[in-house]
Amino acid sequence: MNVDVSTVAEIVRKVLSETQHGGGEQSIPVGISNRHIHLTKEHLEILFGKGYELTPIKDLSQPGQYACKETLTIVGPSMRPIENVRVLGPLRRASQVEVSRTDCYTLKLDPPVRESGDIAGSAPITLIGPKGVVELAEGCIIANRHIHMSPDDAARFNVRDGDYVVVDCMSGRRTRFYDVQVRVDRNFRLEIHLDTDDANAAGLKCGSAVYMVK
Repeated sequence: MNVDVSTVAEIVRKVLSETQHGGGEQSIPVGISNRHIHLTKEHLEILFGKGYELTPIKDLSQPGQYACKETLTIVGPSMRPIENVRVLGPLRRASQVEVSRTDCYTLKLDPPVRESGDIAGSAPITLIGPKGVVELAEGCIIANRHIHMSPDDAARFNVRDGDYVVVDCMSGRRTRFYDVQVRVDRNFRLEIHLDTDDANAAGLKCGSAVYMVK
């Protein structure tokens, strides 16, 4: 059988490119989540006063989400506080604190790695505001790695809501992230959300690109 050397070489180059770089069409922009807090209306009023409303200061990458002027102090069993933790809006049906594993060493907490909103049985934590204190019996988590995408993006990547995928970082310190959850919604904008521990380990910044491994 005659083998076309140039054809074989082109196939090899293509395979290596897709393996090493994920293919340009598969790149996903990075968003980095620092520790933050989501509040219910009830807890907002306990912490800041009756009738208080959040003060948006910056829109976040996902439509309808925003950072607020308000910050709180969080305290765990160590009684060593972490101050100036940003509140994000809008208000939610359940209050939630998202921290990194590094934060847990200060707080002396062992929260589970969870999807945002899944707080049943998660770690307790105390919130301290200018007007009051809220002790959450559960609500502190480490957010799982996840990708926001629209239905069109999901079709392009050939994935469905709730799938778990592998993602490669080829810049900075080459890193592979496992168990990255796909979240699909018509209002989502394509972006992978990593916490500060993951981003720092891989040398990533907001706007960096990573690649889904098929």
